[in-house]
Amino acid sequence: MELSGLISVSLIVFAYGVVSRYLGRWAITAPMVFLLAGWVIGPDGLAIVDIGFEEEGVRLLAEATLVLVLFSDATRIDVGIMRRNFPMPGRLLGIGLPLTIISGGGLAAWLIPGVSIAEGFLIGAILAPTDAALGKAVITNRLIPARTRQTLNVESGLNDGIALPVVTALVAVAAAGANSEGAGHWVQVALREIGLGVTVGLAVGAAGGMVLNAAWERDWVSGASRQLATLSVAVMAFAVTESISGNGFIATFVAGIAFRAAVMEMHDTAADLTEDLGELATWVTFLFFGVGLVIPAIRAATPATVFYVFLSLTVVRMIPAALSLFGTHCAPSTALFLGWFGPRGLASILFALLIVAEADLTGESVILTTVSLTVLASVFLHGITARKGAALYVARSTGMHDGMPEMLPVDEMADMRRGGLFS
Repeated sequence: MELSGLISVSLIVFAYGVVSRYLGRWAITAPMVFLLAGWVIGPDGLAIVDIGFEEEGVRLLAEATLVLVLFSDATRIDVGIMRRNFPMPGRLLGIGLPLTIISGGGLAAWLIPGVSIAEGFLIGAILAPTDAALGKAVITNRLIPARTRQTLNVESGLNDGIALPVVTALVAVAAAGANSEGAGHWVQVALREIGLGVTVGLAVGAAGGMVLNAAWERDWVSGASRQLATLSVAVMAFAVTESISGNGFIATFVAGIAFRAAVMEMHDTAADLTEDLGELATWVTFLFFGVGLVIPAIRAATPATVFYVFLSLTVVRMIPAALSLFGTHCAPSTALFLGWFGPRGLASILFALLIVAEADLTGESVILTTVSLTVLASVFLHGITARKGAALYVARSTGMHDGMPEMLPVDEMADMRRGGLFS
């Protein structure tokens, strides 16, 4: 990137940082701002920045962003609280997520020309994770029943890491159909990557957490060095796993969960630096998304891909969400609210970029176009409707009696900070 581009990116980050709280009052989210800013400074706007997603720098940014986000999201998850208080997110993750992948994948393979069955299900898996940062007004609205808020909070924190092994396996299946190597070879590759990722992630996360916690108890660690050491655990888990041909992203996510379990009471602010860097990387990723992907995706759109985007953001998410809550006796308004606020965002962009960079798939351009259009639509639709949707649901929830599942008391986890660094 030339100096003029670097100056432009820096100014945009600074300007948003100065007015972020004010923009939040008008339901203008960070992804909206940076996506539009990227389009303005990109080749279809002022042509200040022209950077392709095949360039090494962009790929490194995508990898770094995914590492930071996966680790920081995982460190927010308290497994003990999950077991005691979260049957609703458990259902969305254990029932709703697989149904979303299956329905989204089947529709993609059926509706979109040029997409194989394996690539269709890959699209479904890429678009299954949700990104609560796109509807942060929902997660942070304390008038919404705590169980409903925390269901979305926990689901968005876990589903990108849970979807990762599925994406890895489907990439292997799709690659088997596009390359000369047999299916057995690619299945072995996927199993090796997943297995090594889980094993190394557990070892590095647990060991790093226990050592850091012991040092903290002995008062050997300062606040700043604790945060830097926490960041190094994420980097170490990724780098070690990649060095032995495993999946570093799976390792990073697993390491975050193991690290959280090991550090105990020291955790409160240990991952703040990791989250802050992840926030900055997220902003820049959406900026480059606006620079290089939005206009090409719009130009490549077909009636089939547009129809699929509509289905992906509505029935593909909402019906599985409603089915997963069947039998919980939640109010229909809760099922509708949870179903709609399943925005697609950062994880989907990063999954698609890394797959295009690393795999040689015949339908990679269609995959990238479909994912880009879905994220583009989600950024604005879910961002714009977050405040109004929250207000409507709050009005509905006032008539719910205290014994309903969504109204029961709950131990709350830490809110996701991504999407509002200065909140």
